[in-house]
Amino acid sequence: MELSEQEIVRRQSLQTLRDMGIEPYPAAEYVVTDYSSDIKNTFTEESVGREVSIAGRMMSRRIMGKASFIELQDSKGRIQVYVSRDDISTEAQPDMYNVVFKKLLDIGDFIGIKGFVFRTQH
Repeated sequence: MELSEQEIVRRQSLQTLRDMGIEPYPAAEYVVTDYSSDIKNTFTEESVGREVSIAGRMMSRRIMGKASFIELQDSKGRIQVYVSRDDISTEAQPDMYNVVFKKLLDIGDFIGIKGFVFRTQH
């Protein structure tokens, strides 16, 4: 059975992640503390800065240089997530934004995000 072009690309991305020391299937180890609808429904000015950990499918991605927005869908709805290059690329892992986030992740991939709650200006 011959693999499709998409399957070949996904397998290459999987191998690249593993070569970088990233195991892409630690789902059982990822602790989810909140869900999209709960974050949106309970948001107040006092909750700004509260750390949350969510997981779901990346439904869309808008890359704008050093920052991006993704729409994450979990079992309770969708939420917009702001991703900053400076927040996810560290000295120890400088390629997390430009390689992993921008090139290796695909729409539809399941991802986990840990960060803090805030409201955008729009």
